Amino acid sequence: MRTAPIVATGLVRRFGDVVAVDGVDLRIEDGEIFGFLGPNGAGKSTTVRMLTTLLIPTAGQASVAGYDVVRQADEVRRRIGVALQDAAIDPLMTGRELLALQAVMYGLPRREHRRRGDELLERVGLTAAADRRVGTYSGGMRRRLDLALSLIHRPTVLFLDEPTTGLDPMSRITLWDEVRSLNREGTTVLLTTQYLEEADQLADRVAIIDHGRIVRQGEPRELKAQVGAPTLWIDVDAAQSVAATEALARFGELRPAAEGRVGVGLGAGASGVAEVIRALDERGVGVRHLELHEPSLDDVFAEATGYHLEGA
Repeated sequence: MRTAPIVATGLVRRFGDVVAVDGVDLRIEDGEIFGFLGPNGAGKSTTVRMLTTLLIPTAGQASVAGYDVVRQADEVRRRIGVALQDAAIDPLMTGRELLALQAVMYGLPRREHRRRGDELLERVGLTAAADRRVGTYSGGMRRRLDLALSLIHRPTVLFLDEPTTGLDPMSRITLWDEVRSLNREGTTVLLTTQYLEEADQLADRVAIIDHGRIVRQGEPRELKAQVGAPTLWIDVDAAQSVAATEALARFGELRPAAEGRVGVGLGAGASGVAEVIRALDERGVGVRHLELHEPSLDDVFAEATGYHLEGA
């Protein structure tokens, strides 16, 4: 049986008396995009650094691409790509020069350096800026170059540590598209983020970490469904609030709302909206506005920890 690309069991990392990662268990399957969510300081980056051989675990075990991250660290490094949030990129070198240097470090044949570099520059949309010094690049361009550098040796497993932090919306969408494209080609991706939309858009499964421990894990849709029913909010005239509330009571749990607005946890979801409207119409209640709010990953995080994720 083939080993999953990323497996961690009881992973622990201490810094003196501080326990940064406290018994993390992960199993990421071949071809997945796995989202690792949590606020700053929760243990996301420390976990990634152990999985990428940059930190030695205090306790527990982990394997990446079928190799132990401690005993076979060199084999792990040959098979992974890593784009860290705080990656150091020489601002005096050009994008093309950095890719050539990365190719040398990974031992690519010399005849492949230029071809592979040009291929990746085109892939991340940096061909026109290839011969400019990186110090002149925008934040989005630097993150795309960092992604290209992590792909130079065609890794089977890619680690992206908060890849879109500080980027403008268009740069974020561009990078999302590239991650999806890489995944379609067979690359397994572990993505750490504090942006819930990012995880919802990209991840097949997610794990939420808080104070070094995994507090929830599963498919985003399943995790959100466990929180509760979607909420249907309806705006009505204040004088009709009582009648509206009575009409909604039979459809689910009522939600606290301001005057002129009523809310209900609608177990039937979007398919139940029409029946609610009919019930209001039968009571003569006019609907001014309605909206259906599905539970979010932030709701999942709040339910698990008691507070909201700062990237929400």
